[in-house]
Formats: sequence, C-alpha cells, structure tokens
Amino acid sequence: MTTSNKTIGRPDPNGAGLPTIKELLGKENSDKKAERAASAEGNFYQPLGDRIGPGMNPRIQRLRKLSFDAQPSISIERALHQTAFYKEHNGKHSIPVMRALTFLDHCQKKTLYLGDDELIVGERGPKPKAVPTFPELTCHSVEDFHVLNTRDQQRYTTEQEDIDIYEKEVIPYWQGRTQRERIFNHVPIEWKRAYEAGLFTEFMEQRAPGHTCLDGKIYQKGMLDFKKDIKAHLDSLDYLNDPEANNKAEELKAMDLSCDAVIVFAERHAALAEEKAKTEKDTQRKAELLKIAEVCRWVPANAPRNLHEAIQMYWFVHLGTITELNGWDAMNPGHFDQHLAPFYEKEIEAGTLTRDEAKELISCMWIKVNNQTAPPKVGITAKESGTYNDFTNINIGGVKADGSDGVSQVSYIMLEVVEELHLLQPGSSVHISHVTPDKFLNAACKVIRQGHGYPSVFSPETYITEMLAQGKSLKDAREGGCSGCIEVGAFGKEAYVLTGYLNVPKVLEVTLNNGVDPVTGKVAGCESGDPLTFKSYDELYAAFKTQLEYIIEQKMLVSNYIDTMFAKYAPAPFLSVVIEDCISKGRDYYNSGPRYNTNYIQCTGLGTVTDSLSTLKHHVFEKKTFDMERILKAVANNFEGDEIMRQTIVNRTPFFGNDDAYADDIALKVYDDLVKTIDGKPNVKGGKYHLNMLSTTCHVYFGKVMGATPNGRLAHKSISDGTSPSHGCDVNGPSAVIRSLTKLDHTRSGGTLLNMRFLPSLLKRDEDINKMGKLIRSYFTMGGHHVQFNIVDTATLRAAQESPDDYKDLLVRMAGYSDYFNDMNADLQQEVIDRTENESF
Repeated sequence: MTTSNKTIGRPDPNGAGLPTIKELLGKENSDKKAERAASAEGNFYQPLGDRIGPGMNPRIQRLRKLSFDAQPSISIERALHQTAFYKEHNGKHSIPVMRALTFLDHCQKKTLYLGDDELIVGERGPKPKAVPTFPELTCHSVEDFHVLNTRDQQRYTTEQEDIDIYEKEVIPYWQGRTQRERIFNHVPIEWKRAYEAGLFTEFMEQRAPGHTCLDGKIYQKGMLDFKKDIKAHLDSLDYLNDPEANNKAEELKAMDLSCDAVIVFAERHAALAEEKAKTEKDTQRKAELLKIAEVCRWVPANAPRNLHEAIQMYWFVHLGTITELNGWDAMNPGHFDQHLAPFYEKEIEAGTLTRDEAKELISCMWIKVNNQTAPPKVGITAKESGTYNDFTNINIGGVKADGSDGVSQVSYIMLEVVEELHLLQPGSSVHISHVTPDKFLNAACKVIRQGHGYPSVFSPETYITEMLAQGKSLKDAREGGCSGCIEVGAFGKEAYVLTGYLNVPKVLEVTLNNGVDPVTGKVAGCESGDPLTFKSYDELYAAFKTQLEYIIEQKMLVSNYIDTMFAKYAPAPFLSVVIEDCISKGRDYYNSGPRYNTNYIQCTGLGTVTDSLSTLKHHVFEKKTFDMERILKAVANNFEGDEIMRQTIVNRTPFFGNDDAYADDIALKVYDDLVKTIDGKPNVKGGKYHLNMLSTTCHVYFGKVMGATPNGRLAHKSISDGTSPSHGCDVNGPSAVIRSLTKLDHTRSGGTLLNMRFLPSLLKRDEDINKMGKLIRSYFTMGGHHVQFNIVDTATLRAAQESPDDYKDLLVRMAGYSDYFNDMNADLQQEVIDRTENESF
C-alpha cells in the first residue's frame, strides 16, 4: 500500500476484506508502471552495453558472472573426511585435540579450487557455491538431500552417487552421536511444547553458535606468532596448583594444531599456483599465479606486509572458521576498511599500488564471499526455502578506537564495489557517527538508492553506549559493531551467541487462551487466567507478563544446556586462536574463552503485539466497542462474519509507528518488560543474557503458526519484523515512524531493526539524497540504532513476479539482510510488497 503524510484512514495490512477509508476515497492505482526497467541492474544504472556483466573490468565481470551463475550444491567431501577420521581415531585423543586433528586432516586432503582470473584464492568446498555438511552437528538424511535437490527456491544439487555414499558411510556412523540429537533427547516437555507451538526457535539445533567478528590482530600477527603465544602459555601452566591445567593444555594443543592446519591449507594453494604457472602461456596470468604462490607462502603463516596479503590473510582465516564448524552468520572481518587502510595508504605513498589495483583485489574478495552459500538445514526446515545468504557483514566507516573518524579512501572504494557488483553476499553496513563526514553519508545514500538493500545504516554512538552498559571497555566498544544482521558486539573479543527468536505476539495469543495454543489445541504455556474474567487492561497485561516470563525461562534453561554441550563436545580451537583471551585463558571460544560472553534472545513482533494490546485496551476496556468474548470469538474464526469489526479495528485503533502516545506507550511497556525479563540474567559462561529486536525472516514463520490477532491481522499472515510497525499501519510518514521508534531506549538492547521503503523516484536528485541523509542523522540523533531501506516500488515487485527472468538481479531487503526477490517464496515476496511504500520524507 502507498502512503504519505496526507493519508486518511489506514490501509488494510492484510490486503483483504472490505475497502478501507482510503480506498473508498480514491481507489489505489494498480496500473502504475514499474519504476525499474526490466533487466536493469538497479534503479539508476547505465545500460551494460557490450560488457558481460557488472564489474570494474573484464576480469571482475567474468568472476562476478561465474559466481552469480553458479548453482549451489552440496559437497560430501568434508563429511567423508570427518567420518573416516572419527571411525579410526575417536577415543584416542581429548575432544579439543580430536577436533583440531580432523580440521588438519581435512585441510591436508580437501579438493582445492583455483579458478581462471582469480587473485584471491580459496573455497570452502571443491568449487564455488559447493557447501560442505557438518554431520557431527546435524546429519542430513537421504530425504533431506532429495528435498534440497528438488525444492523450488534455494535448491542445492547433490549427485545421486554422493547421496548413496552418504547413506552408506556417513549417516550410520553419526546416528545417535550428533549435537542435534543430544539437544532434543534431553529437553524438558515444557520447552518442547513451547518450541513446537512456535513460541520461540533455537538456533543451535541446526548450526554452531556464530555471529563472530574479528578485530585487527590478524594483520599484526601470523599463525607462527600465535603458535609462539600458545607455547608460552603451555609452558607456564601450573599442573600442581591449577585444577584446570590439564584441560587448558589440551585446548592449547588443539589451537596449535589448528594453526598448522590453515598454514598447510595455504601452502597447498601456493603449490597449486606454482604448478599452474608452469604450463600457463599467458605471461600476465603466469606472473599473477606466481604472485598468488608468493602470497600464500607468506600468509597466514606470517603477518601480512601489503594489501594483497592482508586480504588473503583474512580470507584464509574466514575459510578456516567456516570449515571448522558451520557457525551462524559465518564470519565477519569487522571494520574491514579500517584494517586495510594502513596497507593501502602505505603502498599508495610508495607507488607500489594503484587505486584501481586495490579496488580489483577488494572486488575479488567480495566475489569470494558470494561463493560461500549458507549450509542447508535438515528435517522439516529443509522443506522450507530459506536463503543462500550466510550473513557476512562488512562494516564500513564508523569510528576508530580513539573515537576519531574511521572513514578512509578504502571506505569509498568499498562503497563503489557494493554498488558495482550488487551481489547477494557479502552484506554491508555503513556506520554513521557524529564525526562521519556528510560526503561519506551521501555516497552511501547514493548506493542505497539503487535498490539492492545494501548498505544498512548503524549509529556508533548508540551501539557504543549499548556495549558500555553491558560492561565493555570504551576501546573495545569503539572497535565493535555489527555482525550478521543488526546485533552488535566487541569485535575479536566477544562470543555473542544468538540463541533464537521469541514470538512475542504468540505469547499474547497463548495468554488469551490461558496457556493453550489455539492453533493446535495443545498446552504451550502456563495457566495465566481466563481472559473472560479480566476486569481491566492491567489484569490482562499482568497475565501477558506472567506468560512472557514463563516462556523466556523455558528458553533460557535449554539455551544454557546447549551452551554446555557445545563447550564439551564441539569446541572450535581455530576460531579460539583469533579471539582475544582464549589463548591466555586456555579456554575455547565456546567455553568462556573470549573476554566477553553474551547470549542474545531475538524478540520479534513488537508492532503486532503492541497493536493487539492497543486494540484490547481501547475497544474492550475503555471504549467498550466490543466485549472480550466477541473479540476472542472473531479472532478464533479468523474474523469470518466479523469484517465490519475487523475494519473498525484496523481504521479506528491507535497503532504503533504513527507518533501516537497511546500506542507508543504500550510498545514502550512491552519493550521495558522484555528488557527486565531477559537483560542481565546469567548464562553458563560467566556472561549475561541480553535482548535484541531482530526477526530476519522468522516473522513470516511465526505468522504461519499463529491464528488471527486482535489487531485485525488474519491467520497465518506475517507478524511485524524487528521494531518496525505492522505492515501498512504506519500512515503518518517516515518522520512519525522514527519518533515512535525513538521513544524506546535502544541502548538497553543489543540491537533494534527498522525497515523503511521508499519509491525510487523519491531519490532521483542530489537534494533528495541530502534529505535521506538528514532523515538518517535525525533518527540517530534521537537515539536510533539501525535503519535499512528498500528503494523499490510495488509495480516493480509485481512485474518481477510476473516476469522473473527480467528481474534476476532484483535484490530486496528482508530483515537484516538482502535476498534475490525471485529466490524468495510467495510468503516472503508478499511480506515485502505489504510494507508501507513511502512517497515522501
């Protein structure tokens, strides 16, 4: 639905039922022409001409096309190596050493890929977009492979021969031994009921903990330096007086072995490059191959000396961490522009590097990230199309450790690469501080207006304050930022583990049914009282709060158990090497090794739950438009036969996102109670729980497991994402949205998410770019944490549905990441279409 500051009434968020007041006053024009031309690379791109695709030069164009066209597939190679090694050696070594030895074994044996044109080398699988499986965590079944082979979206191909081998060699060994089985075999019935009802999700039943970002240490130290540090701490262990000395020794030995693994991996690439150079007839390519060999002989064993080595150093570390385990949101380089700037500036000054050469290397790195598709899930979730995006997020701009401006020439180069390549991965974010120059903000807005959903925008002042409140030092907080979506942490020093999503509107739904899930008829929560007996809104809210506390407690109990299981059975010794304090403590990344150890619960659906509570407060307890029994009956029947009631609710209720104190105060109360219930609770790693307001695509899944809600949302429709208003319910324009959002104290969370959508025609001119920049500055000055934009009109989205081949390159912003519109299922596509389409600032 299209809205502006002059909108009268409210568009129906479900796009169904009786016409709204707006539609009665003037029917929305459904014949609008798509603002983005078919086959265009973006909203305002020049035609490609005779180029084969986007990119700064023919090399990058070829590499980008290869990456874009590659079909994601599953490689069983890692699983075979892992299984064979465990069959022969399990029980002969401590668990950390066993993990490191299997990592070393795989790095010694895995198939290498060194493609034509490549300057940065290394793949997780044997070819681009070939992703391994991790049977020690969660083992795919034969049915999973067939589902992944044939599903409509996010298909992963697997050869039948490989499926047969997997069935014979891998599945029998890991049956009963996986982390997933350990988890589900030991959860209490109360947790299982809530989980199956969709009250929350659990990230680590499918993948290892992730959301890990690096600081700058790998640009000052190589693996040989880390090995010296490890030896020094091994030599200093006090086996007489320290009861943990033996455990520390095993972990440190494992770290040492994992350093050897990535060195071997790099040296094998050097040897392959040298071998290719022997038969290469093109003199330029021969020189490039020999240069690749030189770089791989030096890093990661040693600290990098130039830009090429710095980028390759990071890439080997990245591959090491995502090969060792399949952590959520992969691995992130952190403030990559700040890490690379010293190398760039030194070489530019010395005349050993040109700007275009630097940009070419960075472009190669971008394409490498795009080659690493997310590992697919197992079980019922394998049937649901998700995303190929593995959530690597490049932080650009921001502040340095001393608080000064972090923008450099490398920052601008990275923005150019984002715009030119506009690939699915890596994600990118710009960090706009009060010291960030307007020139950089405007450059970022010009990329945003192309309509790829990248980069998202963050406020360092807000997230630094968030981290200080959590106990980080000022220096560590300034060096921190965003990992996968909107969550923040201290880069290179923190394990900030996202445990799963909390379906806050579902908590209210269960409250309104006294602990029973009305969708299944089964008990899902606790008894919180018969809503028909509530005499006041305060009684209703008290029952909701009781239910909320119960559900969160169930989630935390099992999250703590899972953390213990990962610390014991699935350590990550290589990741531990590059995270501060793990070596000095002799502890693994998953076992309290990092300086900071944080667990997050991602709370979803603030707009939906606020609007539902507002409906009940306004219409039942105050205006008495309807009684509780009638609303509950209408909700149970999905408003069938009660469309007049539903339209009254949709059009005559104060809803969140309109700078309306009535609704905004309810949102503030819900947010406050989420913080009080979650924030500061201890985890099992010496750290604490915090919350963030994030949904990714889970708001769509959460909507599917819910019936209708009191705010007029129909059954199985998406709930609101992050802290964004409910779809189509923010009718007073973007300024009203940010005024509502900033009534929340964002610094009490670990991240909040705001989605906004604008017409491309609104951003044609430079003065329009300035307006967008001012909107962002205003939001952050008022305390906002994050904002992301879709610059796409509904007509273009409809055209893409009708003619997908004409819009293969159409990226849209979901909730924390971007995805190809035509790779998304119909529910996800509709969720984007349903968002408010702003015609003005």
